[in-house]
Amino acid sequence: MTFRATLLTLFPEMFPGPLGLSLAGKALERGDWSIEARDIRATATDRHRTVDDAPAGGGPGMVLRADILARAIDAAVLPDDPRPRLLMSPRGRPADQETARALATGPGVVIVCGRFEGVDERVIAARRLTEVSIGDLVLSGGEPAAICLLDAVVRLLPGVMGHDASATSESFEDDLLEYPQYTRPRDFEGQAIPEVLLSGDHGAVERWRRAQAERLTQARRPDLWRRHLAGKRDFPG
Repeated sequence: MTFRATLLTLFPEMFPGPLGLSLAGKALERGDWSIEARDIRATATDRHRTVDDAPAGGGPGMVLRADILARAIDAAVLPDDPRPRLLMSPRGRPADQETARALATGPGVVIVCGRFEGVDERVIAARRLTEVSIGDLVLSGGEPAAICLLDAVVRLLPGVMGHDASATSESFEDDLLEYPQYTRPRDFEGQAIPEVLLSGDHGAVERWRRAQAERLTQARRPDLWRRHLAGKRDFPG
């Protein structure tokens, strides 16, 4: 089953963008996944293809209209489409590695890329959109956030990465940051590769890597460390 991504956006030319390159791009060429970017303006009814209006109650900026976005979603997604419907939004629940892993095991995703001051609240409820954020920052639109999320998902699809173990030995697995990595040359500006990594003792290497991952997580992400110690995760559903 091919993973299908459908994007609702005011700038379809932004896709596939970086997703058409490197491993994701090769997987796209092979047909491991597909991406379709649909222009929300195609469902506007006036000659200027207007999609926004002033916020009710006043205030700065403009708001994406519910009726136009609803028509765009209905034109792109059948009522029985099982794919989750996401709205990239800074007020959404944070996406994380478990989010990406859950999406990668499904049939695909529908992503609405917000713009302006936001999206009319009524269409969020009426079309059952789940708001998702990639971090506590505000972007000019949801397109860059959608690209980030899809990149995290596509790399987890079967056969996309060159080594299956890569997905199980990186940051956020088991709520730990990844351990330090080294390669040639053996000595660089007076700094040597840790001897344990050159010892050939696989058990010692694994213990060192685990200790380093724990040290980094404690120092840099105390929130992850607390979650690791608790042995549970709090992922958006």
